[in-house]
Amino acid sequence: MGSMSAPASTLEDAIQAALATVDDPEIRRPITELGMVKGFTVSDGLVKVDLLLTVAGCPLRDKLTTDITAAVTEIPGITGAEINFGVMSEEQRKALQTTLRGGAAAEPVIPFAQPGSRTRVYAVASGKGGVGKSSVTVNLAAALAKRGLSVGVVDADIYGHSVPRMLGVQSPPTRVEDMIMPPQSHGVKVISIGMFTAGNAAVVWRGPMLHRALQQFLADVYWGDLDVLLLDLPPGTGDVAISLAQLLPNAEILVVTTPQMAAAEVAERAGAIALQTHQRLVGVVENMSWLELPDGSRMEVFGAGGGETVAQSLTQTVGARVPLLGQIPLDTRVREAGDAGTPIVLADPSAPAAKALDEVADKLAVRRESLVGKPLGLMVNAKRG
Repeated sequence: MGSMSAPASTLEDAIQAALATVDDPEIRRPITELGMVKGFTVSDGLVKVDLLLTVAGCPLRDKLTTDITAAVTEIPGITGAEINFGVMSEEQRKALQTTLRGGAAAEPVIPFAQPGSRTRVYAVASGKGGVGKSSVTVNLAAALAKRGLSVGVVDADIYGHSVPRMLGVQSPPTRVEDMIMPPQSHGVKVISIGMFTAGNAAVVWRGPMLHRALQQFLADVYWGDLDVLLLDLPPGTGDVAISLAQLLPNAEILVVTTPQMAAAEVAERAGAIALQTHQRLVGVVENMSWLELPDGSRMEVFGAGGGETVAQSLTQTVGARVPLLGQIPLDTRVREAGDAGTPIVLADPSAPAAKALDEVADKLAVRRESLVGKPLGLMVNAKRG
């Protein structure tokens, strides 16, 4: 840069470059990149910097003053720095958040996780596959929509996504700017990983990608004002269940099991995660409970009592009542209706399985109270000054 006879623009470039070498002590990224430098002027060897802090009363002012002064005084002809501290507006903080989260891939807001959300979120879980969790999910969704509620379904069963077929969703999602508009069928809005893969391709993803996909389904999809959001989870207690607890801490868990003891034991484990994630267990649904024979008798194909066992066991585990919400009989029409894309609660409402599913839907058809202004009894971890 040489002498003071350097053109002003070059001097300003030099100051800009010097400021770019100063990191925010907490975020450890250059203050210029974080949008903290509102502007600067230079006169008679003194650089005056308008600096925006992320929070008022930031304890790191001295460090920032020292670092900025040291950086700019290395420029020939600059003798000192004067720093005028301001505080970022909410918009600027949001922009900072966007920057920190990688620009375009900024973490959008999940409306259902906000304290003011009135949406009831039910995560349908099971310990193992093959218990009819997706059938239960789509029939509950259709039954709730039939009651005039606004319903959305996230097919979060990343490896076994079957919800779109069962609900008869034909059209793909449409994109509007950064938002995804979910297709609707039978009055239910649906989004599924299957809508983003070619044909019937397998999804071979590891945990972080699953987390990101789930996050996008909850935040980038324009759901509108939902009364109920149902999530069809993959079986077991893996990545998706953990991500869900982080992204939607207020989701309530609905456990699906079959009557057999082996399935019941596994379902108990799935339900017991709610203790660790501090999520509420809304109840247990026993699927494939019995087959009604032509003579009116019941054949208990998978044994009996599993649902009741899970409900009792989880009630003891969590210390709050976890009811058995319903027992759904085995009925080939449930499968046929699912394969045809019209859930049995709509296709054949008088079928015993449809009636049982409708009764479960009745118990779930309640809107949440808004949590705004209510103490949640959470511990605040106050770190920043």
